[in-house]
Amino acid sequence: GEINKLKQRKIVRFVGTIQNATKDSYFFIADSQAINQDFYVHAKNLNGAKHGQKVEVELINWDNRSPAAKVLQVLGEEGENEAEMHAILLQYGFQMHFPKEVEQEAEEIPEKITAKEIAKRRDMREITTFTIDPIDAKDFDDALSFRQMENGRYEVGVHIADVAHYVKMGSILDQEAFQRGTSVYLVDRTIPMLPEKLSNGVCSLRPQEEKLTFSIIWELDENAKVHKEWIGRCVIFSDKRFHYEEAQEVIDGEKEGPYREELITLNNLAHKLRDARMQKGSVKFDSNEVKFELDENDKPVRVIRKVRKDTHKMIEDFMLLANRRVAMYVYSLFNDPPLPFVYRIHDQPNPEKLASLGRMASTFGHESDFETERGLAERINQLLASVQNKPEQNIVETLAVRSMAKAEYSVNNIGHFGLGFHYYTHFTSPIRRYPDVMVHRLLENYLGEK
Repeated sequence: GEINKLKQRKIVRFVGTIQNATKDSYFFIADSQAINQDFYVHAKNLNGAKHGQKVEVELINWDNRSPAAKVLQVLGEEGENEAEMHAILLQYGFQMHFPKEVEQEAEEIPEKITAKEIAKRRDMREITTFTIDPIDAKDFDDALSFRQMENGRYEVGVHIADVAHYVKMGSILDQEAFQRGTSVYLVDRTIPMLPEKLSNGVCSLRPQEEKLTFSIIWELDENAKVHKEWIGRCVIFSDKRFHYEEAQEVIDGEKEGPYREELITLNNLAHKLRDARMQKGSVKFDSNEVKFELDENDKPVRVIRKVRKDTHKMIEDFMLLANRRVAMYVYSLFNDPPLPFVYRIHDQPNPEKLASLGRMASTFGHESDFETERGLAERINQLLASVQNKPEQNIVETLAVRSMAKAEYSVNNIGHFGLGFHYYTHFTSPIRRYPDVMVHRLLENYLGEK
């Protein structure tokens, strides 16, 4: 075949550096190694850019041997942190700033909750409620409520920011959130899915403020077994904002703090949930994560390994329970055929990669049978446990992770192998994930019998 005509280019914007050639001509050198050709930039198309600066350009034409481009914006001096970070974002298609019309629509959203709206919801403002997040978090998606019941059981609520109440389907805000898909977290900043008015303000479950939530509330016994369950919209009042380390110190008795008994009880229930999950086939991957300590100029000076404390796992366990129970609820409503829903699925591991993992493990003296599907998660866990604190731990764990399928979103529920769940969705982070907003909207329809 022969290409006769180019109809449309997939990528027309590029990030890189401007270099001076002659008085009236400059060249643009792209950061991406996939672009192995310089772009010609005429002086009239510089847009104020100077030699050595980081810029974003747009392709004008590629008719001649050297493609021609014009400068859209100057990012700053090459090597400067702000310029380089902005360049990275643009190179991968992320926009740091929201369009004016998006910001304007966000600003028009009222912060005050009306009495009419409160009347439509379950009022949880008098129930003890708090958030637990990283110390540097600004957007609080989720909160936990807790109270001891007269029958000896515990009422535990997972309350999630009601983003769908504020971001209406088809609105300018919704279209922008859909395009972004998720918030993006970089070493020194967050590029949010929603404007700050929403992500850090109206929707964020900040302490000592009334907030609207989509919630799931259970009656649990001392073994964390669910006896009753309620799903719907609430209004809450967060009594306290904990960060993980602070909550852990309160649980351990190292620090005086409020809600110690509530935290201890929730932690004990989370341990029961975790044990049950592991017994039912959840794969135990405890990957090492790191964070960077930055100096006053945002230069990394130290790499710190994140330590997962009980409080991290506690929040994770209750969020997993919420996501699982919401998916179970929707699936149970009408399953022939099932109602349309956004499931988070995870397929069985790749057999060839598992065989490779088994061969590698055997060279270190760890024999594993990965040929039969039954009990596969348990055998993977046994292998991972056998290499703990041994020289081969890192390579075996890395190969085990690489043998797994990638989790993805689907309307066709095949379950989640890694977690050992037959039903699973993403319900708990609508401030930073668009699929969760979709889940909230579908739930709203189904709870309203639509």
